[in-house]
Amino acid sequence: MRSRHSGSAAVADPARVTEPGHYYDKALQTHAVRLMPAEYRVSSEPLALVTLLGSCVAACLYDPLVGVGGMNHFMLPGAAGNTRNDLADGDMSARYGAHAMELVINDLLKRGASRSRLLAKVFGGGNVLSGFQNDPIGTRNARFVLQYLVAERIPVVAQDLGDTQPRKVCFFVQTGRTLVRRLPSTRDDDIVRAERAYYGDLNRAPVAGSVELF
Repeated sequence: MRSRHSGSAAVADPARVTEPGHYYDKALQTHAVRLMPAEYRVSSEPLALVTLLGSCVAACLYDPLVGVGGMNHFMLPGAAGNTRNDLADGDMSARYGAHAMELVINDLLKRGASRSRLLAKVFGGGNVLSGFQNDPIGTRNARFVLQYLVAERIPVVAQDLGDTQPRKVCFFVQTGRTLVRRLPSTRDDDIVRAERAYYGDLNRAPVAGSVELF
């Protein structure tokens, strides 16, 4: 296991888990919410956001002063390329990084975060899919998120991007503490199959909605 972390997280009471989609993670000793591709979540509660990444990228943003944070999980930089203007086609789905970033930032600001205090940690972008040697999807996603954050003047205080392995990410929204695990090769086939199926569906699925892969 390879992990990175900073800060600390409060221990939660498992009896308090009541909301649909939430669960109590015994290993992390906290409430947790699992994010699927094309989803994002922002919260000020003492919980962790958990996701699995192949070529996808998750951006974790938080304001340490007010204790609010959020994560997205996007599949492609934009509907037609790598810039925020790619949303001109009208697709406002969180499956695209260009909009997924704005969704998280705007939600953070609504919950009392200050743009000037936002910090970012970014993960994923592994080149786990064969057949994409020329500017592979993982590389494009990783490049996009770093360029976006530079343009928005949001400091990146931690990152684990690229390479060829999938990852599991756990992000504690109140503190910014983050755990990253490089997954063993036995998990590669499942994640690769799921991602190939999802990318194949992008051209067939309706614009709205999300697909649960893991």
